Amino acid sequence: MRMMRTLERPSQLFVRGQGSWLWDVEGDAYLDFTQGLMANSLGHCPSVLVGALRRQVDNLINPGAGYYNLGMLKLATRLCQVTDSDQAYFLSSGAEARGAAIRLASKWGQLHRGGAGRIVMVCDGSRGNVQDAPAARYWATAVDKPGTAELVGVPCNDLQALASALDERTVAVMLEPLQGETEVATREYLQAVSRLCNERGLLLILDEVQTGIGRYGALLAGELYDVRADIVTLGTGLGGGMPLAALLARGSACCFEPGDLVGSCHGNALASAAGLAVLDTVLEAGFLEHVRAAGEHLREGLVQLAGRYGHGPLRGRGLLTNLPLAGLPAAAVVEAALKERLLIGAPQAHCLRFSPALTVSHGNIDEMLKRLTRALCRVSGRN
Repeated sequence: MRMMRTLERPSQLFVRGQGSWLWDVEGDAYLDFTQGLMANSLGHCPSVLVGALRRQVDNLINPGAGYYNLGMLKLATRLCQVTDSDQAYFLSSGAEARGAAIRLASKWGQLHRGGAGRIVMVCDGSRGNVQDAPAARYWATAVDKPGTAELVGVPCNDLQALASALDERTVAVMLEPLQGETEVATREYLQAVSRLCNERGLLLILDEVQTGIGRYGALLAGELYDVRADIVTLGTGLGGGMPLAALLARGSACCFEPGDLVGSCHGNALASAAGLAVLDTVLEAGFLEHVRAAGEHLREGLVQLAGRYGHGPLRGRGLLTNLPLAGLPAAAVVEAALKERLLIGAPQAHCLRFSPALTVSHGNIDEMLKRLTRALCRVSGRN
């Protein structure tokens, strides 16, 4: 095996995918409720994405980040229109987008708050001091401009802790609606954070790498909270499986200058074509209604199953749901599920994650619940 062992991978070798299903080299079909850690927002090989990529690859793949391409401009215009943003920048990963948001806020602080660069990041206990800190710190300081940002972490849903962390050096508050794998920012808390940022003259950054592009049943999770951020990060599902992320900004937060961000594949034509195909599909009439209905069906089924076996309570919303386990190791359940030809995630030692395609059917969800039940029985020894 020539692959570096950076992950513990099972032995299955997958060769084909369609919708919610993957087939291995032996011809066995697996029901996929991970979808590439949510990257495959429309499922495996959706025709709309395959068609867009085939058309684009015949014309232009990557003219280089130093030049415009038509797809880049179209996607930026469309994203800004539907998110009420003023500017967009495209990157290749969610980690890059988060770091770029930090750098943008730091640049804004240089221009509008006397060089301040402190960013308060709302995080849960599972992520240590700040969310995604190593990647965020790297991308925040990878070039001299706009300088080094100071990152400070506070717990989610604790408004007093947040208010206490804000001072004259602070430029922004950054948070994501789903904290880690187990805690969800409440509506009251997120709206209070937004008001606090407005009162203090600070930027609000919403990290929607996981929750954006329909995953919560709205294009942006912020819509469900009635909160409008100054800076938004998108990733994971934006490219439908292609490496694509986005940084959105509005108002005075649009302050990057030439040279502040550099990436050889940023905004390339092929990834932009994928992003346009995904965005247009998610915005089709009835699509987000389907996501909300499927999310409710998934939740109802998991609540019943969790109640039967004493697990829960569920965390998440829409088609991003985490199930804390009581007394069972998540890795063992994932392994047992694999034997049932079901792919699920285990982001923590005692937590399962379900992130199916946004196009998942009620029938796929019912089948997943059957296979998950058998997997839980395998591990617990209960019927």
